[in-house]
Amino acid sequence: MDASGKAKYFTLMERLKEDILSGNIQAGEKLPSENQLAEEFKISRHTVRKALSILENEGYVTARHGKGTFCSERMIHRHTSHNIAVVTTYISDYIFPRLIQGMDRVLTANGYSIILKNTGNSRTNEAKVLREMLNKPIDGLIIEPSKSQILCKHLNLYEMLDQYEIPYVFIQGSYPQMLDKPRILMDDCQGGYLLTKYLIRQGHRYIAGIFKADDSQGAGRHMGYTKALKEAGIFYDPEMVIWFHTEDRRIKPPLLLNQLLDRGVHMDAVVCYNDQIAVLAIQTLGNRGLNIPQDISVTGYDNSLIAEAGQIGLTTINHPQERLGEMAAELILEQIRKVPLKKSKVERLIQPELIIRQSTCQKNKKV
Repeated sequence: MDASGKAKYFTLMERLKEDILSGNIQAGEKLPSENQLAEEFKISRHTVRKALSILENEGYVTARHGKGTFCSERMIHRHTSHNIAVVTTYISDYIFPRLIQGMDRVLTANGYSIILKNTGNSRTNEAKVLREMLNKPIDGLIIEPSKSQILCKHLNLYEMLDQYEIPYVFIQGSYPQMLDKPRILMDDCQGGYLLTKYLIRQGHRYIAGIFKADDSQGAGRHMGYTKALKEAGIFYDPEMVIWFHTEDRRIKPPLLLNQLLDRGVHMDAVVCYNDQIAVLAIQTLGNRGLNIPQDISVTGYDNSLIAEAGQIGLTTINHPQERLGEMAAELILEQIRKVPLKKSKVERLIQPELIIRQSTCQKNKKV
């Protein structure tokens, strides 16, 4: 046993596996000899052979007689587990329970079980989850990328999924380097455009925006916002736009919205990244004595339960949560069955639908 209470062969096995999964040991690369490993880890060659034997059985390494042990060119992966890993940023709140229900309905009907994980929208956690999934018997992976607007730093783990022939599908975003991978998306640019265009038609001209900076949904919704303003001949003022990140999502939007009001910036509407941010905006504006929608109209995005559960129903964009989950499940099943792209029956881009409620109203056109 080592200091942690684990058997020494198991500790060595875990260390070598981690080096393989992290890319420190590349496919086809020769591992240190048994003697070298025994000397480095202060263990016997018998213990080293036991660790290597486990790795070989799991397909991580191959032994070549008279040449040594090498990292496998392709891990032995048997697609017979009937397990699908589902990795989302969150699980228990907002749109995610219904999203997962949609996946589960389709996968269960096709004889698959879900291994459910969440990342908290942390890329460090995402990397940990991917390493864990590479050690589990899974036939496929559905994943919502964490902070998808930022370049992925653990591409090697996705490359290992490719190498091991484990198909994966992105939902609600994908990394800039991986736009060619299978994905199910909302047309967020069109969604942001529909919301802003509706406000303009209602007579609003001083429209602020609150958007998330670290995911592709935020970038898309902002793009639609700017497109609608430009189309209507309304000047785009960057001072009217509030950007926030995952870590400051509860603090920064109300803080900067208050700062805009303190500076006397005139606004008659606010387009928000999602329904949660819209609720924060309504609370902040209400605390300043402003009435929604008489003084300022506010829009959300996602048509979550909170969009219609509050005292003021939110004008928002419908997010077909269960249907998106079903589509992701249908797509991963196609990937497992190696259905060619041309023969795919799964829609990849969901068109937005505007839902009008009480948080917006016709604005008297005053200069």
